[in-house]
Amino acid sequence: MASLTAIVLAAGKGTRMKSDLPKVLFPVLGRPMIHWVIDALHRAGVERVIAVVGYRADLVRESLEDRGFVEFVLQEQQLGTGHAVQVCREALQSGVGPVLVVAGDSPLLQSDSITDLHRAFFEGGYSCLLGTLVKDNPAGLGRIVRNAQGSFEKIVEQKDATPEQSVIREVNMSTYLFDREGLLEALAHLKNDNAQSEYYLTDCPAWLLQQGRRVEAVSVLRDCEALSINTVDELGLVEAKMKEMGYACGN
Repeated sequence: MASLTAIVLAAGKGTRMKSDLPKVLFPVLGRPMIHWVIDALHRAGVERVIAVVGYRADLVRESLEDRGFVEFVLQEQQLGTGHAVQVCREALQSGVGPVLVVAGDSPLLQSDSITDLHRAFFEGGYSCLLGTLVKDNPAGLGRIVRNAQGSFEKIVEQKDATPEQSVIREVNMSTYLFDREGLLEALAHLKNDNAQSEYYLTDCPAWLLQQGRRVEAVSVLRDCEALSINTVDELGLVEAKMKEMGYACGN
């Protein structure tokens, strides 16, 4: 399997955390949450990490300065997840192999999940493969809509879902593996003609599918990976789960 480049989305402020810290630097079991993400990627064999930084970028850079395989790209304005990956286009021109995109606020990211996703991508010859999760309570998450043959069709956000789509339990967890050239092509065609005037990364799989490229979703993520952090209460839930799973506190 070709070596992986990972993009970690780490530019947000995390307003609901009620702090001036960048969200990805909030301590989880004594370590900035992004450190857990980077470590999981490293264990999965990722050789190059591009961290997209924005709010108080200097603090995020300083926190990761001892990680020689991590480089940084600045997202001066936060204009959506698609825009966050768009600012990495120049960096992606160098290197080979597929590109993984993950969120920096998911410290329960599992290295085995990334390995399984990479293997499925390699074996299936995909242009884009989404790592998904089947969740008993999918409230608030984007649903994976499949066609009559069971193949990936689209992602529908809960607010846009029909009653039939709302009962779908397979959800999008913002974990994507792209063919590098396909991703660069899709990024060039992203549009922000939506109510938020933002560029959505979820539009990239849709565009590739429209071009006849092979796009699929595979449920390789573990239940614990559904736990991300947007509030102080969610931070507490994640810490409790990590302790239950035997994670050791760090510095």
